[in-house]
Amino acid sequence: MARLAAGVVVVSARTADAYRGLTASTLVSVSADPPLVLVGLERESATRAAVIETRRFNVSVLTRDQEFLAERFAGRAPSVDPAWNAIPHRLGANGIPLIDGCAAWLECELEQVHAAGDHDVCIGSVKVALMGAGNPLILWDRAFWTLR
Repeated sequence: MARLAAGVVVVSARTADAYRGLTASTLVSVSADPPLVLVGLERESATRAAVIETRRFNVSVLTRDQEFLAERFAGRAPSVDPAWNAIPHRLGANGIPLIDGCAAWLECELEQVHAAGDHDVCIGSVKVALMGAGNPLILWDRAFWTLR
């Protein structure tokens, strides 16, 4: 699967006392009408637990300039504090963080969850979709790339 290029996103959620987020390379458009997306979330992650609990999540589509954020939310760089103090972000209409400076953002409501090995496949209905700017961050062959 490392030979399959994929966009890199941060999936975010919110609990009563903290923000959650993780880096993912599984974001798929499932339907245009109604607008539905699929994200794959590791079953043991705190972000997945928050998504299941609140039935909401956001997606920030990262740009090439945001590789460090991808590493942070993947747990390979300094950890992200629960208030996201060091992460430039704003809150979406649903109160869940959206990372500043991204190529695009989605605000979603959880519609379905399907167990799939050590992950859950989560289907979300897109309530808000916004375009940003910048070249997308792409994961291919276990390294980050971009389009030019």
